[in-house]
Amino acid sequence: MNKILVIVFLLFLSSCGEHNSNIPAVKSNSQQQTKIIKQKPTSEFEKECIISGLLDVHQLDTNIAVDMKYSTTDNFMGIDMYGDFDKAYLQKDVAAKLVNAQKFLGELNPGYRLIVYDATRQLKVQQMMWDSTKLPWNDKIRFLSNPKSGSLHNFGAAVDLSILDQKGKALDMGAPFDYAGELAAPDFEAKMLKEGKLNQQQIDNRKLLRKVMYKAGFFNIQSEWWHFNSCTLPEAEKKYKILE
Repeated sequence: MNKILVIVFLLFLSSCGEHNSNIPAVKSNSQQQTKIIKQKPTSEFEKECIISGLLDVHQLDTNIAVDMKYSTTDNFMGIDMYGDFDKAYLQKDVAAKLVNAQKFLGELNPGYRLIVYDATRQLKVQQMMWDSTKLPWNDKIRFLSNPKSGSLHNFGAAVDLSILDQKGKALDMGAPFDYAGELAAPDFEAKMLKEGKLNQQQIDNRKLLRKVMYKAGFFNIQSEWWHFNSCTLPEAEKKYKILE
């Protein structure tokens, strides 16, 4: 009788084991947490850019670095004007030109990279800049576009940028980004060189930037070494929608 009971008990354990083997293992909390990837929320303005057909230039070419200065306090206003929008979006054809500019730069100087400081800008930010800047009037109209007519930045057709060397250091352009004055102006370079306020290497660095941007189809303005347009304002008004 005892032998029969032992056999029955062993059969019971065997059946339980078969049943349990079909139950999937439950991961511990720590195992599950390692698979959680935190993603930065998409800003409302980024959504508007995407809906309008603009492209993120860093996604097109990761060699192009991005440091959106107006999404920091490191700008002439000293305040963060972009909030959580910190990406460089441009119109499709403009973004394609910038990718070509990076290609040309890499061919001339392997390891060199473009770094974007500003690209598409909301019109309301343009208005904020216009209303809040303390610049003298003559500098203001040279340095800023009146929001009544809009800036090419507001159409996604202009870009502010510089160059990084092989070590990731920005080339010396003789004047910082956002500097409002003759030292930053290409049309005063010869004068600044003669007066010893710019040296030849600084001017050559600017010329390198202009060379690759010209070749890609951009043109510069004469008050800011960093600013390049893809087209004229009348052309942008016909081709693109302004981003409010």
